[in-house]
Amino acid sequence: MITLKEALKLNKAELENFKEDLKAKIEANPELNAYIDIKNAGDGVPIAIKDNIQVKSWPVTSCSSILQGYIAPYNATVIEKMTEAGLSPFGRTNMDEFAMGSTTESSFYGKTQNPHNADYVPGGSSGGSAAAVGAGLAIAALGSDTGGSIRQPASFCGIVGMKPTYGRVSRYGLGAYASSLDQIGPMTQNVEDAAILYDIISGSDEKDSTNAKMDDKVTPNLNPERKMKIAILPNYIKDANQDVKDAYAKAINALKVAGHEIVEKDMLDAKFDISAYYITATAEATTNLARYDGIRYGNRVTGSNLEDTFIKTRSNGFGDEVKRRILLGNFVLSSGYYEAYYVKAQKTRHIIKDEYAKIFKEVDLILSPIAPGSAPKFGELKNPMDMYLSDIYSISVNLAGLPALCLPIDTNTNGMPIGLQLIAKAYDEQTLFDGALSLEKEINYNK
Repeated sequence: MITLKEALKLNKAELENFKEDLKAKIEANPELNAYIDIKNAGDGVPIAIKDNIQVKSWPVTSCSSILQGYIAPYNATVIEKMTEAGLSPFGRTNMDEFAMGSTTESSFYGKTQNPHNADYVPGGSSGGSAAAVGAGLAIAALGSDTGGSIRQPASFCGIVGMKPTYGRVSRYGLGAYASSLDQIGPMTQNVEDAAILYDIISGSDEKDSTNAKMDDKVTPNLNPERKMKIAILPNYIKDANQDVKDAYAKAINALKVAGHEIVEKDMLDAKFDISAYYITATAEATTNLARYDGIRYGNRVTGSNLEDTFIKTRSNGFGDEVKRRILLGNFVLSSGYYEAYYVKAQKTRHIIKDEYAKIFKEVDLILSPIAPGSAPKFGELKNPMDMYLSDIYSISVNLAGLPALCLPIDTNTNGMPIGLQLIAKAYDEQTLFDGALSLEKEINYNK
């Protein structure tokens, strides 16, 4: 597959031919189920779009039964920025329903396979986007990251996935899961492509009240030769399996060879991240999904009265995982439990943010795992608690609103990719991409 950088040099006729070939290739691999629909909007370079990002006149369903038949009436800001830059949305990618999941198994359209081995999950919730890029069925894709939903599937599928600083990319037109955590980001074949796509979709937007209104670009200043001080977390990775620990050691050695200074730091036990994240995310999801009641939004199932209509619509429209998180969110926000759970979660979130700030006073980047292991087989995370614990290394980044980038480092004995993430301080995407490019160059990962 050609890179995004190469594709931007193609003329209109070459792009049309490329899209025809790409469509045929996608249709020849239906079992992967990375795409749920192949649509094209515009003449530019084709970029796959996660099914929770609005593209005008496209069905956009967040892979849920309750939104079947919904047609987007407008473009998300990232789509507008893409088309202005010569890119075109091409195909809707599969995802966990309303971005709630770590395997893409909760999708209304069925599971997506990992492109490296069909018995393994591609990760989630942006599993379709990751699988499409990993299988050579997309030049690049957009995903959304609430607690690792770009970085974790990128790790499992052997690609690059980047979560921007909260506010650097507009959320206008993104189907909301947890509004204080969600961020749209690029999923690409390499770090430079991620920087190019990030520059295109980031920047000011008056439609998003949480937008940082910063328009600086990283691609013109990319410098893999820049030397940095990078923190590693020996105690933090104690719950990772041996494959991840080996990849971590390999990355540390590569960073040393590239001339970076490595320092050891400690972080709060990741179990506190899990608690703070799932209380915060489910509380916000409960509020955001309240609109899907069959009256304002969503496919209506008519009951005997208004309350019965609400109950039937939501019972039939939402899948099990979404219902589980709505119930949990209502519980932590309920009278008598709000102070005990939600308020404590926000205090813990503040501690996590302060902890990162303290480390970044002394270092440029932090090297961290993405998940405790490589991609699990389908069914291994059947227990919801096991699925939640699989996010243990990714969610603190969202709680603190920081930028992070996952890139492939190694493969395990089964040939499954293992990625690690670099984390930077808020609004320092330049340092993040410079460090990631340096590590990518030294690792020289080959699928």
